[in-house]
Amino acid sequence: MARYIFITGGVVSSLGKGLASAALGALLQARGFSVRLRKLDPYLNVDPGTMSPFEHGEVFVTDDGAETDLDLGHYERFTGVAARKTDSISSGRVYSTVLEKERRGDYLGKTIQVIPHVTNEIKDFIDIGDDEVDFMLCEIGGTVGDIEGLPFFEAIRQFSQDKPRGQCIFMHLTLLPFVKASGELKTKPTQHSVKELRSIGIAPDILVCRSEGPIPAKEREKLALFCNVRPDSVIAAQDLKSIYEAPLAYHREGLDQAVLDAFQITPAPKPNLSRWEDVADRIYNPEGEVKVAIVGKYTQLEDAYKSIAEALTHGGMANRVKVKVEWVDAEIFDSEDAGPHLEGFHAILVPGGFGERGTEGKIKAAKYAREHKVPYLGICLGMQMAVIEAARNVAGLKTAGSEEFDHEAGKKRFEPVVYHLKEWVQGNHKVARKVDDDKGGTMRLGAYDATLVEGSRVAEAYGTTTIDERHRHRYEVDIAYKEQLEKAGLKFSGMSPDGKLPEIVEWSDHPWFIGVQFHPELKSKPFDPHPLFKDFVRAAKDVSRLV
Repeated sequence: MARYIFITGGVVSSLGKGLASAALGALLQARGFSVRLRKLDPYLNVDPGTMSPFEHGEVFVTDDGAETDLDLGHYERFTGVAARKTDSISSGRVYSTVLEKERRGDYLGKTIQVIPHVTNEIKDFIDIGDDEVDFMLCEIGGTVGDIEGLPFFEAIRQFSQDKPRGQCIFMHLTLLPFVKASGELKTKPTQHSVKELRSIGIAPDILVCRSEGPIPAKEREKLALFCNVRPDSVIAAQDLKSIYEAPLAYHREGLDQAVLDAFQITPAPKPNLSRWEDVADRIYNPEGEVKVAIVGKYTQLEDAYKSIAEALTHGGMANRVKVKVEWVDAEIFDSEDAGPHLEGFHAILVPGGFGERGTEGKIKAAKYAREHKVPYLGICLGMQMAVIEAARNVAGLKTAGSEEFDHEAGKKRFEPVVYHLKEWVQGNHKVARKVDDDKGGTMRLGAYDATLVEGSRVAEAYGTTTIDERHRHRYEVDIAYKEQLEKAGLKFSGMSPDGKLPEIVEWSDHPWFIGVQFHPELKSKPFDPHPLFKDFVRAAKDVSRLV
């Protein structure tokens, strides 16, 4: 049976619960334990798939096709454990499941209430895979006191009571603000947050306190006294230069030891932190710097491209260079020449996205990279824009475009070299989709196999000709234009196993120009960088040494 660690937050949001959970998971792994991490989100969306990136940041996709919170990306990057559909749930999914059961008559005519029906559904979710790992870490989204979070707090309170004594602990993450005028670190917000938590029946075993600097002994003692925790269970979480220092920083503070003490695991296995020491060494001791432009339309919110930014960091670590990322708004190129904005960069990356806004700018970025021999990586929509650019400017299809933009505009304006994907093979059956289907959960989602052309640049980067990567799209490059585009020099170097869906394109006469329909960034880890990002940064490094 797994031991459960419930991670809650207080005072303010965005303190780094996801990062703290991921770092703790990595530390427990370093001591030889197996872990799985889960996220329980109180919002009413069934999943974040239909949310704007400005609302929620990026949508992380699992191998089995779940659209989830970006915290699951942190979990995977730090532990290497592939997330599943059963690792993410929202209030929306819980309520829709309860209502489906009610409609079917599963509750035998009873009045349906938050307690016990909704809380039981949440508890059933938490219990999935109880016998698979040593530790299950469950992060509750939002902050204590949020109305929408109350069913989750009540569920974890009940869950800890249902389990044998000592099988569940609670970790509470709060903020210790520093008031410059008085020169003091204030503990009162944390005290109030813990008081709120205790009022709903949950007493934290461990306090993780975000602060700009170290927590003086006097404040630690005060927190321990008023929040009813042991002094060595008050953990300082100071601001770090890199998130990948978090496992080492939390270990220095004694977080993993505090957790093992709370479970009375003694003597605890000694941790092997060599993996994280190597990661920190590569981050803090680079042997050069490369500049990469990310040309997108959600550039005001960096969390919209979180996994891409992290994957570039991993590629830099593999090549012992620091990757300096600059965000370039694609809409600027709608009215201006791309050249002056892209000069000086060693590589260009065009990420995924939805809708027509900013796409002409992305096409110009692809054209600049092609003509100036700048390493280019196009992901999802970034690949489609590179194909449209090739069709228009090299293959002579002047009106080439995407069916997506015609659907959005409500009239036909383009020759659709990118079309709405109506069916594809998933496992051993076909999936069919219509343009007017619901938006949520209807894309080609999750991991799919692809076959690479031997001798292609992408096959060299992977070191194999068979791969599987995660997808999230409903539009696809039309294979009907393959022959015409290949004659123009754009090679289709990766295809679905049935040969019907283009997965990868590359310019054969370019030092490094690759477009992929999938999202390679979702599988990259600091200790196992994704082959494409590793090779992309290597190509940028080669350019930087020529300049």
